[in-house]
Amino acid sequence: MTLKGRRPTWLTFDCYGTLIQWDEGLIAAMDRILGRKGGSIDRQAFIATYDRFEHALEEERPHRTFKAVSAAALQYAMGEFDLAFDPADAEILTSSIGRMPPFPEVVTTLGRFKAAGFKLAIVSNTDDAIIAGNVAQLGGHIDRVITAEQAGAYKPSAQIFLHAWDELDIGMDDLVHICASPHLDLAAARELGFRCVWVDRGTGRKPLPDYQPDGTVPSLDHVPGLFADAGWM
Repeated sequence: MTLKGRRPTWLTFDCYGTLIQWDEGLIAAMDRILGRKGGSIDRQAFIATYDRFEHALEEERPHRTFKAVSAAALQYAMGEFDLAFDPADAEILTSSIGRMPPFPEVVTTLGRFKAAGFKLAIVSNTDDAIIAGNVAQLGGHIDRVITAEQAGAYKPSAQIFLHAWDELDIGMDDLVHICASPHLDLAAARELGFRCVWVDRGTGRKPLPDYQPDGTVPSLDHVPGLFADAGWM
C-alpha cells in the first residue's frame, strides 16, 4: 500500500495506544483501584464498563474535562459492580496516566521523522495537565500538543480536528494522521477525508467495516517504510 498525495508538512498523532502504552497502563491502574476494594472482580469486564461510560460522557454537552469524565465513568462503573467509590480511586487513575510510558520504538521513530523535516503534533482526548507527563517522555520531538480540553470536544468529533488544523495553520492535505483507535480517529478520517495510517498493535480493535486507512502497520517504526515508498523519506 503506497500513500498518495503530496508530502505532508505535519504528522499528527493520537497519543494513548499509539505513542503511549495505554492498555497496559490502564490495566495496571485498574488493578490498583480494584485491589483496594477486595473480593474477586472481572477486570476486563470492569474496564469494558468503564470504557462504555467514558465514551458516552465524552459525547455529552457541555464539555467536561477528561479528569471529570474519567472520575464520573469510574464512579458509574463501580456502581454497576456494587463497589463503593472513593475520590481517591479517580486520583489513582488520572495520576497514573501521565506516567504511562511510550512504546519501545516510539522515541527513536519520532526522532527519525524530525530528522526528515516533518513537524509533529499530538491530537488527544485528554487534558493539558494529564498529557504533560507523557509528552515529557517523548524525547523533545513533539512540536505541538492539541487536547480535547483546548478544543472543547473529544474525538471522533470533527471539532477537535478542525481546531487542531486551525491552531497548526494547515489544511487537511498538509498532514498525515497516525493512530491506533478505529472508532475514534479512523471514524473521524472517514468523515473528514484526511489521510490516515493505522497502527494495528494487535489489541483486537478492528477498522470500521466501511473504511480503509491509507496505510496499516504493526508498530510505529514501520511508518518510515511507508513514507519511503511514497518518496517522502
